[in-house]
Amino acid sequence: MTHRFHPLFGRDFEFVAHRQNWGEDRVHLHDENGELFSLPAGWTDVAPVDPFVVDADGRCAFTTDGLLTVADLIDRLRAQRDGDEEVRRITP
Repeated sequence: MTHRFHPLFGRDFEFVAHRQNWGEDRVHLHDENGELFSLPAGWTDVAPVDPFVVDADGRCAFTTDGLLTVADLIDRLRAQRDGDEEVRRITP
């Protein structure tokens, strides 16, 4: 586990598979009890290291991709909200 802010950071697990599940890049692992679980591949050393994470060296809890995803979500929510206001304005 390489994600600095995850409670399992620094622990090693038995690798099982690296797959795309529902459009998400995931790693499947066995824990110390042999139970299968999965994590986003970006939280492990299977995925290439994000250069921003390397440069931030633990000083930032956010990644570039994460911030872009949040910005996209904000834009979609604003568009949805603005669309709702238009409906309210023309409704008697």
